[in-house]
Amino acid sequence: MDTDVRIRGAIEEHWRASESGEAEPEHAIYAEDAILHYPQSGERFRGRATIQAQRGGHPADRHFTVVRITGSRNLWVSECVITYDGSPTYSVSIMEFDGERVVRETQYFADPFAAPAWRAALAEPEPEPGR
Repeated sequence: MDTDVRIRGAIEEHWRASESGEAEPEHAIYAEDAILHYPQSGERFRGRATIQAQRGGHPADRHFTVVRITGSRNLWVSECVITYDGSPTYSVSIMEFDGERVVRETQYFADPFAAPAWRAALAEPEPEPGR
């Protein structure tokens, strides 16, 4: 089986397990010494166990909708909507692989905002995530 096919499957399994709350399969994608970066909050989490612990302690009810996964070889990007206690946040996850394990992930988060009226005639509505 092609490496890209295996990696894409591992990423899909990561997000499926994230949604269902299965901690072990969610974090199986990470190398033992992986580093997770949250540039917006200035935090870095070192090691699979630390990454899993910080996610496991999250107090919100979370749901994950994958919009798109794209990449090849050692660089993959997931666009997602993560819903925290009913409020959506758009997220981009950039995963860097060494072999078939993530060694570095950087995640960016953005809240939705209202479109300005001045460009309404130029825009069309964005479809709901997953459609």
